[in-house]
Amino acid sequence: MTPMMNLILIRHALNDWVGEKLAGWTPAVHLNEEGRAQAVTLAQRLAGVPLAAIYSSPLERAVETGQPLADAHGLELRLREGLGETRFGEWTGRSLEELKKEELWPVVQVYPGGARFPGGESLREVQARLVAELDSIRDAHPDQTVAVVSHSDPIKLAVAHYLGLPLDLFQRLSISPASITVFAFARFGPRLVVMNHIDPLPSFKIEEEKEAPEEQEEQ
Repeated sequence: MTPMMNLILIRHALNDWVGEKLAGWTPAVHLNEEGRAQAVTLAQRLAGVPLAAIYSSPLERAVETGQPLADAHGLELRLREGLGETRFGEWTGRSLEELKKEELWPVVQVYPGGARFPGGESLREVQARLVAELDSIRDAHPDQTVAVVSHSDPIKLAVAHYLGLPLDLFQRLSISPASITVFAFARFGPRLVVMNHIDPLPSFKIEEEKEAPEEQEEQ
């Protein structure tokens, strides 16, 4: 039988910033009551999966999502800075409604490969960082199943990479809080097994509408 490594990507569960403000690397952003319930449910859903290791972004909302899963499997939650959220720089902590007025906002939505957050990372750098970290984890766990807790955009960027999807199309992907995305890595490369799976299924409302820049009205 062909050896296979399974990588389970988990977005952190809900907190009060989701859909409202860019938390980025803001400290002490904790799961809210619904998010804590999601983390418990997540651990129950993965109870029968033979996990060899569980890795997480060091940010509190990710740790609080991964810890119940680690406890259920009797594993240490291994923190890796490379799995952390995008470094939004000067955008950190600002509301999405406020950021929509920035000139850079439509660039982030339609040409993310050309976007760098002021004082922070470019999305190409985020993708390179995440993929390098995930590949390092994969190399450490051949033929095993590993869970990784991270954040929405970093996971979407990693999914785009493994699918061969251009970075500029990554905004077409959707990763919900407490969702599971699974890749199986075999001899001839990655295979997407499941994406953005939650139980029950999510609504069909996109978390944050990604608006293209408005066309100028003809004079």
